[in-house]
Amino acid sequence: MHESTIARRVLSAVLERMDLAGEARVRRVRGWIAETEALSPESVRFHFDLAARGTPAEGARLELELRRVSARCRTCASIYEPDHHLVLCPACSSTDGELLGPTGVGIESMEVEPR
Repeated sequence: MHESTIARRVLSAVLERMDLAGEARVRRVRGWIAETEALSPESVRFHFDLAARGTPAEGARLELELRRVSARCRTCASIYEPDHHLVLCPACSSTDGELLGPTGVGIESMEVEPR
């Protein structure tokens, strides 16, 4: 359950930011998932909702944008968009590619209620 692990990490980061800022409740979390992770934003949201029960993030909306990450072939220098996490160059079939953007999951903003 990769989505469950990711959701718990997002929740942990959200709760840590809340503690540092002295906030009381999370209403919305906006972020992104790199398409290379082959994760379902809907599944991450589902697991986030489960993990958030009983925490100050319970009921928060997790809005995740799926982002494509381009790659550059180290063999022929072609730039392309890989299919999920497989970095296979469509020009020369090399698997020696370099991702050109951030991967994983990121949090961009949070809406919170003050204490």
